[in-house]
Amino acid sequence: MTDDSDVPTGPQDFFKMFTETSEQAVETQQDLFRQMLGAGMSGGMDMNQLGAMSQTATFKTRVQSGGRISIPDAEREALDIEEGDIVQAVVVPVKRDRDE
Repeated sequence: MTDDSDVPTGPQDFFKMFTETSEQAVETQQDLFRQMLGAGMSGGMDMNQLGAMSQTATFKTRVQSGGRISIPDAEREALDIEEGDIVQAVVVPVKRDRDE
């Protein structure tokens, strides 16, 4: 958002902004996945790594104090993640609620 005409003024504007931001995040994730598959086809990834891609989750969460993020219950259950497990996170900023 660069000028006053881009500032959401009502529920429809907020919904439109949310939808556009979500679509951008999905496109970014798809691009990343395509790049990873491309690396796999050229010898950058082996089949074990490709199989591990099927055990992934995509979700949005808010950064908490100290930079902490939470994995939703449904995602932890689906991926059998328990306290103390080590996981890898790929972070893509979706929206910023601050003046820059």
